[in-house]
Amino acid sequence: MHDDPARRPLDRGAHDPPEPFVAQANVTDPDLRSAFEREWPDCWARAGDLLEWERPYESVLAGDGETPPFRWFDGGRLNASVNCVDRHLEDRKSQVAIRWEGRLGETRSYTYLDLHREVNEFAAGLRSLGVGPDDVVTLYMPMIPELPVAMLACARLGAVHNVVFAGFSAEALAARMARADSRFLVTCDGYYRRGAATNQKNKADNARISLDHEVEATVVVSRLGEETHLGKDQYSYVDLLAAHEGARVAPVARDAGDPLFLIYTSGTTGAPTAVTHTTGGYLAHVAWTARAVLDLEPEDTYWCSADIGWITGHSYIVYGPLALGATTMLYEGAPDHPERDRLWRIIERNAIDVFYTAPTAIRSFMKWGSDHPERHDLSSLRLLGTVGEPINPRAWEWYRAHIGGGSCPVVDTWWQTETGAILASTLPGTDAMKPGSVGPPLPGIEARVVDEAGEPTPPGEPGHLVVDRPWPGMPTTLAEGGTLGSTHPARDDGGFRYVAGDEATVDEDGYLTVLGRVDDVINVAGRRFSSMELESSIVEVNGVAEAAVIGSADDRTGKAVCAYVSPERDRPADDDLRARIERRVREAIGPIATPDAVVFTPELPKTRSGKIMRRLLEDIANDEPLGDTSALRNPEILGEIESTIREDAPDDE
Repeated sequence: MHDDPARRPLDRGAHDPPEPFVAQANVTDPDLRSAFEREWPDCWARAGDLLEWERPYESVLAGDGETPPFRWFDGGRLNASVNCVDRHLEDRKSQVAIRWEGRLGETRSYTYLDLHREVNEFAAGLRSLGVGPDDVVTLYMPMIPELPVAMLACARLGAVHNVVFAGFSAEALAARMARADSRFLVTCDGYYRRGAATNQKNKADNARISLDHEVEATVVVSRLGEETHLGKDQYSYVDLLAAHEGARVAPVARDAGDPLFLIYTSGTTGAPTAVTHTTGGYLAHVAWTARAVLDLEPEDTYWCSADIGWITGHSYIVYGPLALGATTMLYEGAPDHPERDRLWRIIERNAIDVFYTAPTAIRSFMKWGSDHPERHDLSSLRLLGTVGEPINPRAWEWYRAHIGGGSCPVVDTWWQTETGAILASTLPGTDAMKPGSVGPPLPGIEARVVDEAGEPTPPGEPGHLVVDRPWPGMPTTLAEGGTLGSTHPARDDGGFRYVAGDEATVDEDGYLTVLGRVDDVINVAGRRFSSMELESSIVEVNGVAEAAVIGSADDRTGKAVCAYVSPERDRPADDDLRARIERRVREAIGPIATPDAVVFTPELPKTRSGKIMRRLLEDIANDEPLGDTSALRNPEILGEIESTIREDAPDDE
């Protein structure tokens, strides 16, 4: 796909798993991938057996495994709430299940017994409002304990939850409720953003009014602690709990293929697309990967810094850790408020064992300086993980050295909303780690890189990342034979293929390196450059903390490379740094990829989950109107960037 002969692969020295980690790891069999291959699909019984089934499944995968429909754990019946709460009561009812820290420094802890009590009481409250099996309940809340409680209460009733990120606008909420035909809503009065209160209920009310269908009931959680006016068919969360104090709700057994939740892939562009995940296959997959990749044990205190509004929060804050009986950490605040060492304080105070965060966050940590983590005791950490986007080797090494003390394995995981759970990563107890590479496909997963014709690419050559075999956590649409996203390039034999929409390379060892979205490429004079590749070369420059590269309109080449660069703390954003950036890109990729413009900015626009919103940077560069910015955690930076570009623009006179 790329045709520039000047491109050079990045040097990636491998790191073996530390021996002390291997000695205690959950997975240490170096032949596990071979075993999964020999036994496929029955190999996935290892995942199914991590769950408690009301009725045992008859087959791991019904059918021939080649053509849909794909019925994972066919014949089995279970309840997700039972698997995440009830079954742990006998052995660890007094163990903390959820530990929460709020934006203002508040803390709350729920033992498994506490969680069981509140989930049952809220499930009874929802049932009294008319919620039953297969009803869609929309949850529109920030990172507060009532959100996972509501998810588990829905699962207990056999209802389908539809979590909408709290930062989305009323319009975005209404669109998702309308497409889901959701007639029940759970929200809150408001929440704090950098210490300032935001009125969430107003947004929820505006969304409800704009819907064409009736919302039968709205439940309001008091987050701000102020008196809230409740209108018709609106109910207080606390009052519902009080009215059903001590209630026990018999869990509704669900077929393995029944829906557990739906979630939307679209963030701020395009029509939101729903992805529905199943109860049995999804839950088995997240439990197995939480154990095998994140190395979670019931004794662990684990922290994934994502928002539950995204799939990462569903899979690796709620369902994966709680299915294994671990303690999962919830944090409502920002990583740099009130101070830039807030995360490290939390890790030290709570003795976090496993920390899972986004590469964008890591680049911010780098920019802020290693002195912040160095002021804290992070020795409790056993494993580090990254998720959400590719991580460049420099950030990987910094993360391992300054957060993991050089002794923690780092699992760089690849997966998507559509996959439900991790599909590619090193297994930390067996596999060598290559900075910048996610590693091989997991056992049982057939992921590969193919060219435009659908043929496997040579080592190091970019192509489409595809999955050529079903997996337990696959969504209902794919399991039933439908499609999600692009179907190109298809297999010649017409067999199953999921085209992930990501561009990647594979090396001689079978390690995948994800370069970014296939459409995250810049076509300069007929040559296609990956945004990830360009950004990786820029952040290798001493003094650069992070970078985002987009294509801006150019009369001569069609597109020109425009780089937005955030310097490291106390490093000058000057012509010398700009020259070194341009020189590094020329050396690493080629002269034609040299940025036409380098725009220095103290921050890059990011969603509250930490992803850079390159679309907005492209709008600014091309002088286009900005679209929806409701998902941004730092919208004020857009004005600063626009001002910088205006100041740097040449005088027309």
